[in-house]
Amino acid sequence: MNHDRFTPTPDDAITDAAAHWCMRLHADDCTNAEQAAFAQWLAADPRHLEEYQAMLDIWQTADLLPRSATVTKLKPRARQRNWRPFACAAAIALLALPLAGWVGWEQGWVPNRYQHFESTDQVRQVTLGDGSVVELNLNTELRYLNYKDQRQVTLVKGEAFFKVEHDSAHPFIVRAGHGQTRVTGTQFNVWKYQDQVEVTLVEGSVLVSSNGSDGGYRLGPGMQASYHAGDFEPTLAQSGDYGNDLAWRNGKLILDNLSLSQALPVINRYLDKPLRLADDNTGKLRVSGVYNTREVHRLVDNLPQVLPVYLTRSKDGGTVLNRISPLPDKG
Repeated sequence: MNHDRFTPTPDDAITDAAAHWCMRLHADDCTNAEQAAFAQWLAADPRHLEEYQAMLDIWQTADLLPRSATVTKLKPRARQRNWRPFACAAAIALLALPLAGWVGWEQGWVPNRYQHFESTDQVRQVTLGDGSVVELNLNTELRYLNYKDQRQVTLVKGEAFFKVEHDSAHPFIVRAGHGQTRVTGTQFNVWKYQDQVEVTLVEGSVLVSSNGSDGGYRLGPGMQASYHAGDFEPTLAQSGDYGNDLAWRNGKLILDNLSLSQALPVINRYLDKPLRLADDNTGKLRVSGVYNTREVHRLVDNLPQVLPVYLTRSKDGGTVLNRISPLPDKG
């Protein structure tokens, strides 16, 4: 899916209505009557749903606007609590009004291009507005915004391999989890699962920072950086063979003598419901193998055949791995 919301729409009335409903449905005082009227409006024309979904994308994008651009006249307490609806309104208005949009662009508040991409059950290659090429792994979602002073990508979920067009005056920033990766032109991979993020550099150099780090840490080719929510600084490592980490581009999942506790975040990226460990002792078991990323569920079913484990079901229907305790030594 690719929404470019900065070209003229065929029907401005639909865009205006979609903006109105986006604001009202996110308001605290939205009534049941308004929700019913919205449902009728949505059903009246297929274009209504498409435009409303695009407006929701803009609503999410409003989170990235500087608060000073939209709420400088609010009292401090109100700003902390209610800035987002004002930011959304400003984003919609700036997109609708050429002069205001130009001012927002010049100030670096508003992008002149916005794209939204998703992949589900297939690896997908997309081209961003700046010419950079991105490969999306299965179940991946990202947003691209082009500002005057930077290019910005938010990796909402999943994994992506970036080939960034070089532009030293226009840095390329990937936000993932509680940190970011900053480059001007290079090739690198970003993997995100829940609050875990791993960056693998193939070519060039990147600057990786977690929310707590000051300035970031520079990676060279073959290096990796990883961080979790709350980390003061990313953990750096030299990858012996980053080909394993990039095997997904060929539809493969390679597990090279990983403990189950290390392997589960990678495996769970491809499952509808996450696989869980019964205890830390189970997580110490090690697993190896090459698997098809579209058939990882078979790996789960086959684990009891290659490891001393058995499968059980949790109350919510998830699968749990349990280690089989060795028999006591009779000697």
